[in-house]
Amino acid sequence: PVWARLMPKALELATTVAMAELLESGCTTAADHHYLFPTGMDDAIDIQVEVTRKLGMRAMLTRGSMSLGEKDGGLPPQQTVQDADVILADSRRLVEAYHERGEGAQVQIGFAPCSPFSVTTELMRDSAILAEELDVRLHTHLAETLDEEEFCRERFGLRTVDYLESVGWLSDRSWLAHGVHFDTDEITRLGEAGASVAHCPTSNMRLASGIARAVELEDAGVNVGLGVDGSASNDASNLIREVRQALYIQRLRYGSEDVTCARVLDWATSGSAGALGREDIGSIEVGKQADLAMFRLDGLAFSGSHDPIPALVLCGAEKADKVMVAGQWRVLDGNAIGSSGEQLDKEALIAAHQEEARKLVAG
Repeated sequence: PVWARLMPKALELATTVAMAELLESGCTTAADHHYLFPTGMDDAIDIQVEVTRKLGMRAMLTRGSMSLGEKDGGLPPQQTVQDADVILADSRRLVEAYHERGEGAQVQIGFAPCSPFSVTTELMRDSAILAEELDVRLHTHLAETLDEEEFCRERFGLRTVDYLESVGWLSDRSWLAHGVHFDTDEITRLGEAGASVAHCPTSNMRLASGIARAVELEDAGVNVGLGVDGSASNDASNLIREVRQALYIQRLRYGSEDVTCARVLDWATSGSAGALGREDIGSIEVGKQADLAMFRLDGLAFSGSHDPIPALVLCGAEKADKVMVAGQWRVLDGNAIGSSGEQLDKEALIAAHQEEARKLVAG
């Protein structure tokens, strides 16, 4: 209901704040799942494209959607849902207008019906068909909570992965947010299909959703990436902090031998790139894009550390010192530098963002 009052200026500021915080935490490539398009917000993804270009980041921007409102048995308030034809037409428009292909792509578009309890079966199926036609990726929330599992059983007579397969989504085109409550057979099937999962440890802890079986997912062949989720379930967009959270929560389930600092850094880099279908980013090697995140290890927090890789994860790194995207510095001395070469005016951004937040909450 609060998001239903979202306006273009608020979205522009929120996107800028979130992406700048990600950038300053060492993230060069972000993915966003925006799925609310109330009246006056038809150009929401267009706004996010412009912010991405101003900051000089890479982004996979997904055209999210909700089509199953409360009156039809779904979760979303009725004023937040859209007609499927409108959703699919706008999805096609965005791909034709903005989707870049090949190595070095800065802006890409994916299709992202929100979740099984907020979109119709028909929209899920039609989104998969359109994604195959246009050769773009698919994203949705899946198996985040036990309530969702129960909803799928009651409405479709299926568990979540069975439902995923029934609508044509069980493939290497799909990456799934959370994936907390998959059983062992489902993990095997996801791996065989080449699907990907975005593990969101802070969000899962904040909402008490559970602990994803990330190690088993990866061992089964699933691309495991890391997500910070959004401000509704995480109060920070800090990727290096999320790496540390992933290490700790996964060690609770699997122990320290199977969950190493190097492994969770791989989830944040090569695993996340794989989840987005990218082979040109995610590692530092000849022939790949010059995307680098550089951290200083000379503060008190790192005193006495010996190996820089565990130190980066365990000693509590918060901000990158320098970040490069496609060979261009986008963070210098810990501060975001836009594509214009000018330092981001964070004080003005924070003031404007807080003012819009107050308006949104006040209604």
